[in-house]
Amino acid sequence: MSETAVNTIPESERNDGISGNGNVMNSQVQHKDENIEESQKIKTDSVVTPIKKDGTENNGVEVGNSEVEYIESENLNPVEDVENCLKTLLSRLDSKDWVSVCEALNDIRRLSIFHKELIVGMLKDVMSLIVKSLKNPRSAVCKTAIMTSADIFKAYSDDIVDALDPLLVQLLLKSSQDKKFVCEAAESALIALTTWVSPVLLLPKLEPYIKNRNPRIRAKTSICVCRSVPRLGVDRIEAFGIDKLIQIGASQLIDRLPESRDAARTLLLELQSVYEKTHVLKPTIMSEEPEIASWENFCQSNLSPLSAQAVLRVTNITREGLVLGS
Repeated sequence: MSETAVNTIPESERNDGISGNGNVMNSQVQHKDENIEESQKIKTDSVVTPIKKDGTENNGVEVGNSEVEYIESENLNPVEDVENCLKTLLSRLDSKDWVSVCEALNDIRRLSIFHKELIVGMLKDVMSLIVKSLKNPRSAVCKTAIMTSADIFKAYSDDIVDALDPLLVQLLLKSSQDKKFVCEAAESALIALTTWVSPVLLLPKLEPYIKNRNPRIRAKTSICVCRSVPRLGVDRIEAFGIDKLIQIGASQLIDRLPESRDAARTLLLELQSVYEKTHVLKPTIMSEEPEIASWENFCQSNLSPLSAQAVLRVTNITREGLVLGS
């Protein structure tokens, strides 16, 4: 519009027009402010909700891990309404509400401690849903599932072996991650696993993970193997195969992480001790004293030259250190 055209508009109309435009602008600003306030209200309503006494929100939104109560096994109480708990257990474990899932996981813990015979029939389904919870990105659900795993291992020991594989790989993964409180819980669960499950059944389950691409998983597996082998006892170590176990130890002795190497050293020393106890030769004509079969020859006959050299270096140096220390 030209300047002349603007000047021909009566002053009153120009004032009204300015006033009108101002009202439109004010209205737009006011409407925009209302939208912002409404948006903020929606966001606030979706996050800030009342917290229950057990540290969870009524609508299932987690405020923070500090709000979640993790109950140690010794502090758990028996389930009050066992019948109703069992009826809804699987559906609550599979719920989209994370609070319900955590409550169901804690119910499994209580049932496994105080009423373990009641869930034997559904144990396979229960373990499958525990694995699902272990994969949950919410840390509270994940850690509660890890604690549940430890209680399951203690309560059912060898009965869970057939359904162990998916659970084992998740615990190895969780024990290898960066979240410290999840990692520590997973390590405790793995200790429970190697404590309560028979090593004869557990070692074949662990073997594949010794060669896993993830060095952290290899390290955690090495530690589990190291804890399990002494529980076999001399006779069962022989039956399982010292030659197989020494190959596991040798492979981890050159692994990337110190955890793997330390576990391998401990394992190899255990194997050396067992070998020398069980391979005592009969006295010969030349000597009335029994001879101990050569650990060196055993290593060289079962390992590559480089691996045998590494194993002998570790076991000889450590033995010399023990002798000097005594």
